Amino acid sequence: MIKLNEIAGGVRAGNVRALAKAITLIESRNLDHSLAATTLLDELLPATGHSIRIGISGVPGVGKSTFIEALGMHLIRLGHKVAVLAVDPSSQLSGGSILGDKTRMEELARETNAFIRPSPAGQTLGGVARKTRETMLVCEAAGYDVIIVETVGVGQSEITVASMVDFFLLLQLSNAGDELQGIKRGVMEIADAIVINKAEGDNRPRAELARQQYANSLHMLKPKSLNWQVPSLLCSALYNEGVSEIWTMVQDFRSRMQQSGELEGKRKLQASDWMWTLLMDDLKEMFLRDRNVEGLLGQVQEAVTNGTTTPSAASRRLLEVFKRN
Repeated sequence: MIKLNEIAGGVRAGNVRALAKAITLIESRNLDHSLAATTLLDELLPATGHSIRIGISGVPGVGKSTFIEALGMHLIRLGHKVAVLAVDPSSQLSGGSILGDKTRMEELARETNAFIRPSPAGQTLGGVARKTRETMLVCEAAGYDVIIVETVGVGQSEITVASMVDFFLLLQLSNAGDELQGIKRGVMEIADAIVINKAEGDNRPRAELARQQYANSLHMLKPKSLNWQVPSLLCSALYNEGVSEIWTMVQDFRSRMQQSGELEGKRKLQASDWMWTLLMDDLKEMFLRDRNVEGLLGQVQEAVTNGTTTPSAASRRLLEVFKRN
């Protein structure tokens, strides 16, 4: 029997075993566990929302693991509790890079005030993101006041991570010309800061050139907020240079967003959007599991592909069958 009160009490007390049990419940595909997880989250909700949520993305080889460990260690030295989570739609095939990160982030993983969690294996980005959002809330209830969400996959996962965090940081490399041409405009538009990593030694001049090129490009984009000008910064995570300045910048961002009321508004909008996302996902699952729909779906789909019926007529037919229940 699942002792929800005991787990909730343990999570609020910062007990790591209770936190692990709570996350196991959240990640379970068992229906009873899902219902228990929903009850647990409702119980913990008043203790959530007090962290700064940071999303981090970057091109392969940019040094995300090194950067996250350097930032995490800096924060722990300042007295913070840090949780590192991942959103990785490819994790079922690749294992997710953060599974390796737990060994690469050896120093951070040993810290009692750090918690590193790989993304759950899942076939869809939405499913992985769902678990990550809920895990983030449980970590907040356990007292982690900085939540770092790493996007391991590419493309849509960056947009998804940006939709669940307060601050989205884009890590880039210093090969300025090629990098600037290759970067997706959409990712630039959701970034709250761009950081050129590996700005050390002979690479420093190239990193400065890249930083300037990004700064120029950012001026041409419509600003996300009237209260924030997206900066481009340099750092060397390997040598721990520029990390403290990046944290100062994040704190400045949070202060401005809180004072303007924009942070509260953003979180309210994120919660509302997330409710609708979950509702649409659940309705789709309910629809596809319906016995009448299941029996007719293959036949209707074949008719559409053969051109003997239109997609709109097929859709209406399936909905009519579903509504008879």
